[in-house]
Amino acid sequence: MNRRLIPQGSASLLFFCAALLLAPSGARAQTNNTIPSSPSPPPEIESSSPSTASIINSMDALNDTAKLGKGDRISYRVMEEEKDPIMLMVTDSGEIEFPLLGRYPAAGKTCKQLAFELKPLLEKDYFYKATVILGLDILSTRPLGKVYIMGQVRAQGALDIPPDGNLTVSRAILMDGGLADFADRRKVKLMRKKPDGSTETIIVDLVEILDRGHTSKDPVVEPGDTINVPEKLINF
Repeated sequence: MNRRLIPQGSASLLFFCAALLLAPSGARAQTNNTIPSSPSPPPEIESSSPSTASIINSMDALNDTAKLGKGDRISYRVMEEEKDPIMLMVTDSGEIEFPLLGRYPAAGKTCKQLAFELKPLLEKDYFYKATVILGLDILSTRPLGKVYIMGQVRAQGALDIPPDGNLTVSRAILMDGGLADFADRRKVKLMRKKPDGSTETIIVDLVEILDRGHTSKDPVVEPGDTINVPEKLINF
């Protein structure tokens, strides 16, 4: 039988090529000097200034004057977690999505009030002790809602409640143009819808507030409230 001989050098070359072709893809990749790059992680959003929650270490020091409204941004942390604060926003429904707890009503509450509401919820299922820190970082410029003014006033209608929520009955009437000539200043009615559908009526004495300076008797209005200024029974 005729046998065809292959030179020794050619046999080595053929053996190397066959080994390269049969090698796993990972082994072949080692012969390439270009290493595929991994996808870059999404950029993190950083704040140019520290969040309010990062510089507060006591729940007693939390803001208890400004009421939260739609679009407000707060920083949140639980000190026992030893993590950096996270930024959260009040949604159009008036809620905030909190870690572990989910959505919770926040509009109309101060940071301090809200923190003390969250504390027992977190301690019930997640922490032996929870020091909840909430800081108001960005105050929205959107009105919180409207208060409706009717009766013996210069101009009846709806009035926007400012974002800080610091609008009382007397201020609302004055901003709307003031009282009419025959207004009963002692029996102004603040009417508010309650969750059960009933209406709560609060009698406000503007003489005590405006003439005698008893500002503690001047209720803060809430979205949807109605102020009704009655007419004096005897006008003289």
